[in-house]
Amino acid sequence: MIIGILKEVPPEKRVALLPEAISALKELKTDILIEKGAGEGAFADDKQYTEAGGQIMSREEVYERSDMILKVNIPNEDEIKKLRPEQVLTGTLNPLMNREIVSKLREKNITAFSLDAVPRITRAQAMDVLSSMATVAGYRAVLEAAFNLPTFFPMFMSAAGTIKPAKVLILGAGVAGLQAIATARKLGAVVEAFDVRSAVKEEVQSLGATFVEVEGAVDDKSAGGYAVEQSEEFKKKQGELIQEHALKSDVVICTAQIPGRKAPLLVKKETVENMKQGSVIIDLAASTGGNCELTENDKTVVHNGVKIIGNSNYPSGMPVDASRMYGKNLINFIKLIIDEEGNMNLNFEDEIVKGACITHDKEIINERVKSIFE
Repeated sequence: MIIGILKEVPPEKRVALLPEAISALKELKTDILIEKGAGEGAFADDKQYTEAGGQIMSREEVYERSDMILKVNIPNEDEIKKLRPEQVLTGTLNPLMNREIVSKLREKNITAFSLDAVPRITRAQAMDVLSSMATVAGYRAVLEAAFNLPTFFPMFMSAAGTIKPAKVLILGAGVAGLQAIATARKLGAVVEAFDVRSAVKEEVQSLGATFVEVEGAVDDKSAGGYAVEQSEEFKKKQGELIQEHALKSDVVICTAQIPGRKAPLLVKKETVENMKQGSVIIDLAASTGGNCELTENDKTVVHNGVKIIGNSNYPSGMPVDASRMYGKNLINFIKLIIDEEGNMNLNFEDEIVKGACITHDKEIINERVKSIFE
């Protein structure tokens, strides 16, 4: 089988596989084609790829000769047009929020795998790109906040007096939130965290943060560990408690998302207007509407002296390690769909393969994605 690696459309800096990962695919008896300049954003040049056993080619040649195309981001219309019927596309498609993309891939008879649809089971942890990228995002979000905050994060004691530590509120204690907690604590901040899932309370506390709990949350075990939509009564209590804690905070980091739905509104305009001037809000849910009412995706908004940074793609700002983690997730998944001779072998009896497969043979395979088309 021939696997092709494309250069992502700027401003994305990540690449699906770094040169160091090529040998792992070669061991699977595959040939690797890399678009010229594919790794430039992640500081990997063409020479490194060829030394690792890959072949550098033009974008058109990679499309024409590859059996499987590897990508990081959702393909745009031009990229979909270049795919051949029955070609395999593997990447991160966010299919629940991109119905039109799914339709086009199905109509063109593309076998599309989306690693963000891999079921969250123990055996699939090594393929979980959401967790990998959320780790990067949580870390970078805290550094961004520290850079933009007009005060120190840690407590300082000096001849000039004592500087109080920054107070940080983390909304959402998934992978990004937990990483944000850990990073903020390492920088010396006092941290509080909120999540509707009571199951994460112990994890939050183990990292040295205080868990802000709202009674009456619905915790759906069938959601696979993700947050679920809550009742209006709960949302009201939640809003009041979040506002109370946000007004005391120097930094609010928003990470709460619900797969396939608009991000929950947690920080209202009224809350922002009553926060301390100089405070910073980092909204990682910006691409799905944001947790803050005033968030604008890929923009920084200053409202009443509060800086609101909407950024859902911090992993692109750390392209080397983000690409390294993404590549390892990809390779672990690819091992499930090729045989010992390096040929494609799709076993839809495997719940990981079936869960990750969005389209195949002009049909939608993933059950949850299929449900939005019915």
